[in-house]
Amino acid sequence: MPVWQAAMDLADAVYDVTESEAFRGRYSLRDQMERSALSISSNIAEGYERGTRNELIAFLYIARGSCGELRSQLAFCLRRKLVSPEKHAQLREWCISVSRQLAAFAAYLRDTDWKGQRDFGPREKKAKTAEQSREKFLKELDEIVRGAREQRRMPDAKSQMPEEEPPSPRES
Repeated sequence: MPVWQAAMDLADAVYDVTESEAFRGRYSLRDQMERSALSISSNIAEGYERGTRNELIAFLYIARGSCGELRSQLAFCLRRKLVSPEKHAQLREWCISVSRQLAAFAAYLRDTDWKGQRDFGPREKKAKTAEQSREKFLKELDEIVRGAREQRRMPDAKSQMPEEEPPSPRES
């Protein structure tokens, strides 16, 4: 999923920042930021693996909460001059982008018929196969009916041929 990949990239960038000299000795802040950043992609993955649309949507919103948490921590880091204004702006915009992608994905899921992978078991597979077989049969039947109708419209080839005239006396 693209949003999961974007969240992983954001976590990588946050880890790059928290491994800098400015975060040495600030173990709890560093740990909290790393957990928030990693929590975004983790919640996307957990929601998907739960197997239902509603649980995935719920976990997408939890991931959005982690984006908000990370933005708040970044703002604190800016106030404490642990990150430059440029780095803060870059990471903040990245968080906002991921959060918007999560919201759009959740909105899409709310409006779709997809129930989730858990609800697509043997019964649903059997029903889908039966529907596909039905569609194939109806298509073949339609072709047969269409062919029969065309044959009815076309007169018999023998009745179309002019009767053979007897040979003229000169030819005999």
